[in-house]
Amino acid sequence: MEKAVDNSVRTFMDMMRVPVLFYRTIGEDIYAYRSTNPLKSLLLKIYLYAGFINFNLLVIGELVFFYKSLQDFETIRLAIAVAPCIGFSLVSDFKQAAMMTGKESLIMLLEDLEDMHPKTQQKQKAYKLLDFEKTMKRVINIFTFLCLAYTTTFSFYPAIKASVKFNFLGYDTFDRNFGFLIWFPFDATSNNLIYWITYWDIAHGAYLAGIAFLCADLLLVVVITQICMHFSYISRRLEEHPCKSDEDRENIEFLVGIIRYHDKCLKLCERVNDIYSFSILLNFLMASMQICFIAFQVTESTVEVIIIYCIFLMTSLVQVFLVCYYGDMLIAASLKVGDAAYNQKWFQCSKTYCSMLKLLILRSQKPASIRPPTLPPISLVTYMRVISMSYQFFALLRTTYSDN
Repeated sequence: MEKAVDNSVRTFMDMMRVPVLFYRTIGEDIYAYRSTNPLKSLLLKIYLYAGFINFNLLVIGELVFFYKSLQDFETIRLAIAVAPCIGFSLVSDFKQAAMMTGKESLIMLLEDLEDMHPKTQQKQKAYKLLDFEKTMKRVINIFTFLCLAYTTTFSFYPAIKASVKFNFLGYDTFDRNFGFLIWFPFDATSNNLIYWITYWDIAHGAYLAGIAFLCADLLLVVVITQICMHFSYISRRLEEHPCKSDEDRENIEFLVGIIRYHDKCLKLCERVNDIYSFSILLNFLMASMQICFIAFQVTESTVEVIIIYCIFLMTSLVQVFLVCYYGDMLIAASLKVGDAAYNQKWFQCSKTYCSMLKLLILRSQKPASIRPPTLPPISLVTYMRVISMSYQFFALLRTTYSDN
């Protein structure tokens, strides 16, 4: 039996659905400027700021715990255990800060992409939108599952474990533990009321950090997917253009339109760099340390801790790979424009047309890319460098710890 073909017209908001919905669960409304309910927008903003104030107080508690644990060699393993969580929290904070400071640029970017989005079924077939959307959805589903699995496991495993022991295995006491190592200026386990209030407070902070971390990358995936789709469409249009020698005016009009289209796509890439470049730099630096500390925990802990940290390790590895994969895809799609232009039957066209085509080919030799400060353009080569750096840190940490 043949699988039914999806003939529905896909809107730009269909592509944006997942990051927009998840962002709203923490109070961040990307399209707040379109809202017709100012009270709802205000309440969401209050919820967002209150959540981040709470989250950053918890991060301060983690930093204090980390500092105190470093004072004694007997507790240094606790410092190593909390270090990846601190790194994850700081990256989440910085991603959200970058999004808020670059909100106007982000809105302009999304508006331009929505305006360029193919609106009819015929155009969407020409753009091969369903193929791009299919790949994008798979990537989004895998990364969303891993990111939420990490925050959920860390948040709720201690309570589930204590409940099973107390209610089903006959333990006399309920162990009041938390999933994250945080210093509090009060006894957070003194009684059930304080414990559960603190527990849910930490769980909300972890969820907020996970969503801020996740959605910034999901937005990047959606944006780069759209830009690559446009580059791919430009390449196909160039290759399929007949270049009839007796239609010079039509050829030049076609090429002028393609050049303007190509230039607009390149400008969109620059706007992506304006929004994401610094957060990606911090992300990669922190990822190297995170992977190192998580790997150390996996090699030095009990089975249950290993399972929890393996989920964290997979999330970190997939997240870095995700950014590098889409960076590599953007470079390949933009370079393909020059190849497609050369593969035309340009030798049948006028000198003016060939001169314009040469300029397009020259411009395409400098590919569109994601460029963090001080780093080369992001590609799969970058991923190998991050993994290599993480391993070097891990080897150094293992050697230092073993010697002591």
